[in-house]
Amino acid sequence: MQKNRYFDAIIIGGSYAGLSAAMALGRSLRRVLIIDSGLPCNRYTPHSHNFITHDGSPPSEIAAVAKTQVLKYDTVDFLEDTAESGQKTEQGFEIRTASGNTFYSKKIILATGIKDLFPDIKGFAAGWGKSVIHCPYCHGYEFKSKKTAIISDSEKALHLAGLIHNLTDSVTLIPSQNATFTEEQNSKLERNNIRILSKKVQEIVHQDGQISALIFSDGTMENFEVLYAAIPFVQHSAIPEQLGCALTEAGHLKTDSLQQTSVEGVFAAGDCSGMMRSVAYAVSTGNIAGAMVNHQIVQEEF
Repeated sequence: MQKNRYFDAIIIGGSYAGLSAAMALGRSLRRVLIIDSGLPCNRYTPHSHNFITHDGSPPSEIAAVAKTQVLKYDTVDFLEDTAESGQKTEQGFEIRTASGNTFYSKKIILATGIKDLFPDIKGFAAGWGKSVIHCPYCHGYEFKSKKTAIISDSEKALHLAGLIHNLTDSVTLIPSQNATFTEEQNSKLERNNIRILSKKVQEIVHQDGQISALIFSDGTMENFEVLYAAIPFVQHSAIPEQLGCALTEAGHLKTDSLQQTSVEGVFAAGDCSGMMRSVAYAVSTGNIAGAMVNHQIVQEEF
């Protein structure tokens, strides 16, 4: 049971963005509560890349080290629970958790992440984060020169194809059924030897998440070593909506350059607030959010 109920800031989400924000606030002696449900966005992947000093480390190890360092600051508390509802009050904000606890704070930092919506393809979930991947920056180097497939709608297909073409000369684009390409786009794909395969993937053949082939709805099969997938997502938590936070067209929480959302006193960091899904991005935006919460409190009280 958490003894203290009142905090300068409540951080919802105790992964990389939330911990980074908490460190900035803890070093300024702010009373902080981190509420974490234990479901980080990158829990599916065995290794994290493109984060200097931790390139190739398991995500859980990075988070464990960060948590140990953050909790050395005695004004920071960590609660393993699920924040289920939030509302604005006259004094600030009220957060209620699944275990029945209620906490109050002057400011809120949303580090709640996003929830990927997996397609109805057998084997997709088993490969996600291993050889079924979303980001060339996070995973692409490990699959350089491999036979590669991309599942994407037309909006993201060209962007992904260009990035991946730099890593391998064997790229097959498997567009969604409603995808359409202009003559110029088709010409660009052809010029770069990117094949378009207009079939529906039914199953991913894999061994412990490492794919070897795709089976299509027409019964045919083709060998591949890696599959990039641009899939839809939703916000992982309902609290941003409850607080009235606006979303971008893509579905992220809309923030300004200081990580403040459309609701005064509510900040956001990490995957929930931007398209750059990486540990480095989460840590960076979390640090900014924590510093700006402290700055805002100073402006109000000094």
